[in-house]
Amino acid sequence: MVVSGLVVWVNGPFGGGKTTLVEELAERWPQALVYDPELVGFAVREIVPVPTGDFQDLVVWRQSVVDLALRLLAAYERPLLVPMTLVDADYLREIHDALQSAGVELRHFFLKVSAEELATRIDAQAFTPDDPERDARVRVWRKEQIARCVAAARGLPADTVLLDGELPTRVLADRVLEEVKVAPRA
Repeated sequence: MVVSGLVVWVNGPFGGGKTTLVEELAERWPQALVYDPELVGFAVREIVPVPTGDFQDLVVWRQSVVDLALRLLAAYERPLLVPMTLVDADYLREIHDALQSAGVELRHFFLKVSAEELATRIDAQAFTPDDPERDARVRVWRKEQIARCVAAARGLPADTVLLDGELPTRVLADRVLEEVKVAPRA
């Protein structure tokens, strides 16, 4: 499938502010659609076992992420805002190459946040307020990912725009909108 369109991929560590930034971008750029590949992962996880515990390790997840992005672009002809941690270099390259090979303009942003700040943010987040035990497991898993997520910033594609994830969200949104040349709604 060959498709034209724009994907703005907001990458970074768990707790780095990707979702918050994309929510701000969507508010200021109402033409864009928010596409969260994590939802694809949740669906795939309900269908097939995930031996490693990380749905990103499943080829079907990576292929489905690309396929749905292309179908959304083709059907709605609107840019996509994608908040998704993707720090495995091979998986990032596989997904991004597939999108670009299909004719998509891909703009990749990575939120850099210190390990200390990430731990603080993760501790403050509530994931499943009605299930404190599950919340605790999610926190532990996210904290276990901090080192690899922070390290990933050193091996990103050359065209990645690095953002200081400790800046205010509105400042980050200004930068992203400026980079993709969108006149934001105030």
